[in-house]
Amino acid sequence: MALAVKAAIDEKGQLIAEAGTGTGKTFAYLVPAILGGGKVIVSTGTKTLQDQLFQRDIPLVRDVLRVPVTVALLKGRANYVCHYHLERTRHEGRFLRKEDIADLQKVERYAKVTQSGDKAGCTGVPEDAPIWPHVTSTRDNCLGTDCPNHKDCFVLKARKEAQEADVVVVNHHLFFADVWLRDEGAGELLPACNTVVFDEAHQLPEVASLFFGDTITSGQLIEIARDARSEGLVIAKDFVKLPQAAEALEKAVRDFRLVFKPEPARFPLHQVSELPGFAEGLAAMLECLTTLQALLAAQAERAESLENAARRAHELRETLTNWQKGDDEESVHWIDILSHGFMLHATPLNISKIFQKQLKGHPRAWIFASATLAVNGKFTHYQHELGLWDAQTGTWDSPFDYKKQAVLYVPPNMPEANSPGFTGKVVEQAWPLLKLTHGHAFLLFTSLRAMRETYDLVTQRLKDEKLDWPVLLQGQGSRTELLDQFRRSPNAILVASQTFWEGIDVKGEQLSLVVIDKLPFSPPDDPVLAARIEQMNKEGRSAFVEYQIPHAAIALKQGAGRLIRDETDTGILMICDTRLVDKPYGKLLWKSLPPMYRTREPDTVKRFFEAKRNHAPQQDQSPEQTS
Repeated sequence: MALAVKAAIDEKGQLIAEAGTGTGKTFAYLVPAILGGGKVIVSTGTKTLQDQLFQRDIPLVRDVLRVPVTVALLKGRANYVCHYHLERTRHEGRFLRKEDIADLQKVERYAKVTQSGDKAGCTGVPEDAPIWPHVTSTRDNCLGTDCPNHKDCFVLKARKEAQEADVVVVNHHLFFADVWLRDEGAGELLPACNTVVFDEAHQLPEVASLFFGDTITSGQLIEIARDARSEGLVIAKDFVKLPQAAEALEKAVRDFRLVFKPEPARFPLHQVSELPGFAEGLAAMLECLTTLQALLAAQAERAESLENAARRAHELRETLTNWQKGDDEESVHWIDILSHGFMLHATPLNISKIFQKQLKGHPRAWIFASATLAVNGKFTHYQHELGLWDAQTGTWDSPFDYKKQAVLYVPPNMPEANSPGFTGKVVEQAWPLLKLTHGHAFLLFTSLRAMRETYDLVTQRLKDEKLDWPVLLQGQGSRTELLDQFRRSPNAILVASQTFWEGIDVKGEQLSLVVIDKLPFSPPDDPVLAARIEQMNKEGRSAFVEYQIPHAAIALKQGAGRLIRDETDTGILMICDTRLVDKPYGKLLWKSLPPMYRTREPDTVKRFFEAKRNHAPQQDQSPEQTS
């Protein structure tokens, strides 16, 4: 794989590389990229992997190769403490909970001693704490060179280091928002770069779709209202219309959210436009935003901050106006209803042309690496989505002996996946295996409803059988907290949805069983999927074969990949959806999975696992040595 990456770098070409778990794909792309000279950007799917690359993997490769490369870590500006907003929040003191005041004091202490300002280094304040939006900046509310703390800005410092470094580690969201689309000050990174590596590249089509489209959120609208009110009270105290208009916009945004039910959901614009109160709510929001923008523009000469707010209000009004016009041939307009807000999206139906056009802008190497890109050994689906028709492709299988290490079990006598009692049956069939492995299990679901139902059923079963095993539920803490708890707790059972299907690494017998309830087909009511299916079918293509099956295969491969993470791991993968064996397309799906021993007999599963457990080598080493 390293040789294939080197060839792509030498030729300034494109390489799609699927490398199974345990191949060492990170080293396979880092070694040739670092030895190749020139500037390298490595983009990852998650901030966790970003930190791992920066703190562990790249320093290790650099030391072994003895190459004096400099490395920088660059995150989105919302990850860095902002001196100006920290001070402003301390003065305003609008807090709903006493925990927020305690968190603010911790952030203040951290800001005085930190070199990076990265919120990940602020111990004692969770990454999702409500205080963070108040003490970090956004592209919209950054004062730029007019900021009184401009010289001490952590964001500018991180960007300066990134400009000067040989290797820059970013994540996909930052890459598209800042580096590629040049929305912010990181746009100069790409022109100077010789090689771009996307790790966890299977996430790119979804992330690219988001950034090649337009989005406006309730948070952005409320933020412009609050900033306009704050700036107005400080700079334009005599202009009472400004805070009034800000409050009117904030109320209109909250009223618009009330048009929808409390539960999160997604709808295409054409479907919700008939809802009672929708048209009126949207019109009121647009009218209030237009009024606020006009008032800000009238006061813009008073201060840079008011001029900045007027520009933001104008951009938001343009986006909102375009969104309400509805779908066109190129894009689908839809709304994402969140628990306490909403997001309005215009998403392109086909990103391959846009992506391909950007790739041809400047000759450099592009490496797309992941453990899950191919479907039954072919990359056609991925190439089609991103327009990578000229790319070289390669597959490097995992070195693990899956046939001896893992068993794939599809239980017999399961009802159809969409039948009412399906989730209860999943728990019933999984229960003997949970007892066999003494917990140590991930139960993964394709819906939140099934996840919650299973949590209740498993908790009750444990109670009935007087088993004191911890059951962890997604949402009861951050992903990191739940994982740490799972790793520490004997007999733990984690019940989760697709948040835990990828990017999770638990080695050893602590994870011995992974249960997946259904084949992970995207819900057909997803607005973007529905529009893409309709477009492909109109073109005379089979959306199911060309789009839905490949997506399901890659997602299933991700979920299955949680089980075997090391040469000494053994375990059971139970997939409860009989379409995997009954439907003609099922073969394509299981052929895309690692080549585990396959059975439908519960007794065979039991014998397999007990034989493995009885013959498992005694491990004297510490976890650090074995990993």
